[in-house]
Amino acid sequence: MRLEKVFAMKFSSVYPLYFAKVESKGRTREELDQVIRWLTGYDEAGLRKQIETDASLESFFADAPQLNPNITLITGVVCGIRVENVEDPLMRKIRYLDKLVDELAKGRAMEKILRK
Repeated sequence: MRLEKVFAMKFSSVYPLYFAKVESKGRTREELDQVIRWLTGYDEAGLRKQIETDASLESFFADAPQLNPNITLITGVVCGIRVENVEDPLMRKIRYLDKLVDELAKGRAMEKILRK
């Protein structure tokens, strides 16, 4: 899939997929939202607004109040690609989010997911 198509995907269409993934492994929407807010700096209202307004992934990250300064501590493989080696900055942010959701779904402790 071309990067432009990925960037244009609606966050509101990706979010339910993330939730289904973590819920099937016994995690909650609150935990998913906490992970997303940690990464992006959105508060609860801001995150809800992004979901309700059909923001693209590109605008979701562009409008993020402040990416977490510990974002570079997120390492590992998502879909066979090391997230820290993704060259495109926006795609790297998307992969960071994917990695955090994967860790949540795999049952990793929240303190470790949030790099505390």
